Amino acid sequence: MSHMHSIVSIRSFVVPEIAASELPAQDSKGADGEQLYHPPEIIPLFGISSKMAPLFQESGYKKGSTLSSSEVRSVVINYVKTNELVDETNKNFVKVNPILCDCLLKKSEQDKISKLKWDDLLSRCLDQLQPFHQVTFAGHEPIVRKGNIDPINITIAQRSSNKKVTIIKNLELYGLDPQTVANILQQKAQASVTVTTLPGTKDRAQVQIQGNQINHLAKLLLEDYQIDRKYIQGLKKAPKVGRKK
Repeated sequence: MSHMHSIVSIRSFVVPEIAASELPAQDSKGADGEQLYHPPEIIPLFGISSKMAPLFQESGYKKGSTLSSSEVRSVVINYVKTNELVDETNKNFVKVNPILCDCLLKKSEQDKISKLKWDDLLSRCLDQLQPFHQVTFAGHEPIVRKGNIDPINITIAQRSSNKKVTIIKNLELYGLDPQTVANILQQKAQASVTVTTLPGTKDRAQVQIQGNQINHLAKLLLEDYQIDRKYIQGLKKAPKVGRKK
């Protein structure tokens, strides 16, 4: 089965990946020094489950809607004020009515807790919502996906004859083309590179380069591509430099 066929196969429950031709330019700078690749803007979103829907419906949101954390906060504040649930004796507490009780309290807490602090109320609310994230590339419509975004994953593996290799996954999620990244790493590290299909996927690739190349990767991803460190996993495995006396 050809590579093209595998990409066309319909995966109804997965948001289609961005085709390589649509990816932003990979060279971090153009001929005139202009920044070409811009990392996507990534925002965590929160999806309303049927259990949480009663708390949100007064603000006009339905089950399945996705909101940012500040929108969730506004809904919670609005709900508490509309239903006059602020504790009269201490404004830092919110009285738990039957809906808040059902939505936010565990069964074992329902008889014990009659009021919650504001921040506890909000964090419980966020915990009960379903995680989503929105990825926006410059010049493209935002893409919303279920779950949290996987970080760019860097691992060091031991191969036969004591050689190490560095393996990089999930570049596509950040709009980076694995082949282009492989070519740049090959030049910088002067080491051989292979790009293979990521096991268990049809249209995702992983980059493998000889040796521990985390220092080169850190510079490329953090400095050249300006990707936030929290979206990169495995940078701590950099090779040890000679011990300080």
